[in-house]
Amino acid sequence: MPWYIYNGGDICDSNNYSLYGNNPPPCPNPNNFLCAIQANDNMGKPIIISLLVCEIVNAVNSRTETTNVLLKP
Repeated sequence: MPWYIYNGGDICDSNNYSLYGNNPPPCPNPNNFLCAIQANDNMGKPIIISLLVCEIVNAVNSRTETTNVLLKP
């Protein structure tokens, strides 16, 4: 699955992400804010399902990266 850089705004809006590629982008520590997500692709935009939203929220709240969510300072 491809990775998408988060550009800010509503985490559920696929227009707030930019396609990065098949490798994870550099997201330096500390793990405070959303940096990037890994999701299925729909014409260059991520398909954001409810399970991924829960994973994003849990990662940000716990400041712990997951398989599909990377964080940044």
